[in-house]
Amino acid sequence: MELKEIIGDIIIRESTGDTHILVTGLSFDSRSMVAGNLFIAIRGTASDGHDFIEAALFRGAVGVVCEVVPVNKKEGICYIVVENSSIALGKMASTFYGNPSGKLHLIGVTGTNGKTTTVTLLHRLFLSLGYGCGLISTIVNKINTTEFPATHTTPDPIRLNELMARMVDAGCEYCFMEVSSHAVDQHRISGLTFSGGIFTNLTHDHLDYHKTFEAYLKAKKRFFDLLPCGSFALINKDDKTGPVMLQNTEATKYTYSLRGMADFRCNIIENQFDGLLLNIDGTEVWFKLIGTFNAYNLLSVYAAAILLGQEKTGVLTTLSRLDPVDGRFNYVRSPENVTAIVDYAHTPDALQNVLETINSIRGHHEQLITVVGAGGNRDISKRPIMAAIACKFSDRVIFTSDNPRFEDPEAILADMKRGVELHQVGKILTIVNREEAIKTACALARPGDILLVAGKGHENYQEVQGVKRHFNDKEILQAIFGNTNLINP
Repeated sequence: MELKEIIGDIIIRESTGDTHILVTGLSFDSRSMVAGNLFIAIRGTASDGHDFIEAALFRGAVGVVCEVVPVNKKEGICYIVVENSSIALGKMASTFYGNPSGKLHLIGVTGTNGKTTTVTLLHRLFLSLGYGCGLISTIVNKINTTEFPATHTTPDPIRLNELMARMVDAGCEYCFMEVSSHAVDQHRISGLTFSGGIFTNLTHDHLDYHKTFEAYLKAKKRFFDLLPCGSFALINKDDKTGPVMLQNTEATKYTYSLRGMADFRCNIIENQFDGLLLNIDGTEVWFKLIGTFNAYNLLSVYAAAILLGQEKTGVLTTLSRLDPVDGRFNYVRSPENVTAIVDYAHTPDALQNVLETINSIRGHHEQLITVVGAGGNRDISKRPIMAAIACKFSDRVIFTSDNPRFEDPEAILADMKRGVELHQVGKILTIVNREEAIKTACALARPGDILLVAGKGHENYQEVQGVKRHFNDKEILQAIFGNTNLINP
């Protein structure tokens, strides 16, 4: 495609050189530059792409999109100057790949918790209803049933559009996508055309990046501000920030609720380890998922399906057959009837939701033992809060490593212990080695007790000092219990 076509939808401040040159691809990383590509200089959080323009040209870039023209311009190279390279990249990627999001019903899901479950259930639902559809999630990306590794909750614009173009080629009609606050802030969704947006909730997370809760909220809200006229905006009315998302959107507004009046309503009739009995818009249905948080997820999926023109009975019948998402409230039982639950809960709100769910289901005689940590090089302020929540809702607590990354695991655990009140100190243990922590929890458990291993969920690695080694909470529990399969996979 010619450069002139690629830059057709962006606002150009200055242009020097021939725009009729052929461009074979786009790149914002000089290390992956291929001769014939257009290089886009992005100002990132860790480095500035403008510092690598010369390296990109050395590797064969035929043109450069930047915010500031380099002092030493290279002869014969076209330089396109824009106000924001990140925004321009999204629009150019969409153009280069033939605007694939405009050929799909693209539904974005944002919020602190529930994004992965919601998009995964939507993808499974619409596949079961007979549609071709794609999935972009924290766990995995999919084109129909074919899986591709996921490295970010929301990929970069080039990868996003390339993936969606392949979805279109494969006959997909829908794409369900997690939209992270980082992706909105970094303009990774620039140039995409959404048919709808779903808001789950907003709680304490990612303040290492956004610095303040207000900035975090604004990033989520901006996604709805960008939704076009003709799309829908579906929000959780029970979250106090939900209505804020709708303030400036041009999309048609809808709400869902478990507590009050809304466009889509749900009541919990039964909540057990085996599943949920819900009344959704007047119809009672049994689902395999567990907990109030999953009642919200199921309701939002149902609502989105109805807004996308699906028939109520078919949606509810199909949803009732779907299994829980990998790493979200999966459980296994030992021969001694100890129930161990693995969940991705890694924020204060998510951890409290899971613990409250367990406490609402269990009897009065079982003890609840929680194994929990906190990620390194992430929001430090949530560590003592998560520790306090674990102690409040558990009988015994073991603090352990999550993904320490480049931090000292002992220092992370010290941050967590600051949240423990004096009268609760006796109920905690600190074991840095996560495998040993899980084994200790199993050893402490009596028949009928419940273990929660929180924080990593679906992850099959542990990251220490930049090295990812294989580690899977479920596999360790299965080995200890002598089980090969989870009851609730």
